[in-house]
Amino acid sequence: MRIGIIGLPQVGKTTLFNLLTEAGASTGFGSKDKANIGVANVPDERVDYLAGIFEPKKTTYAQIEFIDIAGLGPGSNGRDTREFLTALQNVDALVQVVRAFRSDVVPHFRGEIDAMRDLDLLQSELVLNDLALLETRLERLNKGRVKQKEAETDLALLEKCRDYLEEERPLSQVEFTDEEAAELRQYTFYTAIPMLLAINVDEEELTEGSYPRQVELSDWAKARGISVIPICGKLEEEIIGLPIADRGPFLADLGLAETGIARLAKAVYRHLHLISYFTVGTDEVRAWTITTGMNARQAAGKIHSDIERGFIRAEVVGYEDFHMAGSMTEAKRKGLCRLEGKEYIVQDGDIIDFRFNV
Repeated sequence: MRIGIIGLPQVGKTTLFNLLTEAGASTGFGSKDKANIGVANVPDERVDYLAGIFEPKKTTYAQIEFIDIAGLGPGSNGRDTREFLTALQNVDALVQVVRAFRSDVVPHFRGEIDAMRDLDLLQSELVLNDLALLETRLERLNKGRVKQKEAETDLALLEKCRDYLEEERPLSQVEFTDEEAAELRQYTFYTAIPMLLAINVDEEELTEGSYPRQVELSDWAKARGISVIPICGKLEEEIIGLPIADRGPFLADLGLAETGIARLAKAVYRHLHLISYFTVGTDEVRAWTITTGMNARQAAGKIHSDIERGFIRAEVVGYEDFHMAGSMTEAKRKGLCRLEGKEYIVQDGDIIDFRFNV
């Protein structure tokens, strides 16, 4: 899974990227011409628990690849937005970082802090970029450089997209038929990519649960089905610097159950309708990422095509049932393990042992 991180200059994008990936990328205005790319583990207390039970040689969390590009829009050091956005082709989602924190050390390039203004600025940049791409494609179609049947289908779809974009409505909010959605995937329209908002707040705003323009931002996101995750980049850096044993009490003092980074990773999963199932043993405890609604045979294919092809049965126990039992032996004794066929719809947290023959 690949997630792009976008935002205006000096909003804390690369700080967020470093917190997620521990990549140590340079921060600051004008600090990069190329995208930063790194991989982050998805925090999952279930993996931690299973690793404690099985004591495996290797523990593997689900992972997300993050791509951090330079600041977009006004103040982006004169660079073309499209020049930066090319690094985000084929991402599964975008996280727009919006700044709410104030800092004399890192002044906002527009002076006054206004999160709603900044959100609108970047959204307009994405719409304009999509319109430019769309007009280029329409020009090509109208010049007859593609087959007539294909041209008619594309023209109808692109004209529909243009109507919405000219109203500054992102394509992710447009209802497309299954055929249209499949056709649209051949283009890189950035407003069609699922998006989340990460609001970078200061410590006071985080503990109070309030920041300027919060109501407007929440209403904007709710109307579009977008998740909003407040994160305090400065505080998260302090948490990462603590010993693991001290992080929980530190969060508890702030009235938080988990870090903003953990909440962001989980929000990405929810937004993209992803779940995790687990394979366990003394060699490895591992989380596997699949799409909600995937059956057992398809899930087996995530491990290896041979397992999918030779699928016989899946021995399944739910995580909560296993947790209650405390061991696989006890789960089997209590009848909590069951055999499922290839059409079984895998549930989030299932612990699965696939039986196959090739």
